[in-house]
Amino acid sequence: MRFNNLDLIASILVIIGALNWGLVGLFDYDLVAALFGDMSAISRTVYVLVGLAGLYLIYTTYKLANDRER
Repeated sequence: MRFNNLDLIASILVIIGALNWGLVGLFDYDLVAALFGDMSAISRTVYVLVGLAGLYLIYTTYKLANDRER
């Protein structure tokens, strides 16, 4: 299985989400909200895209695990 553009985009979004959660946990600072406004339409879109990217990577990881078992 090759790393395609969707995999790259999903990985970048999940990294952004992880870094944002790290900032929230360590410093109580939400970078997405600071950049785009607290729960603005753009912030909500970013949060939804990060969530969808996470789901996509769960699916991809499951698929890779099953391919390796064969």
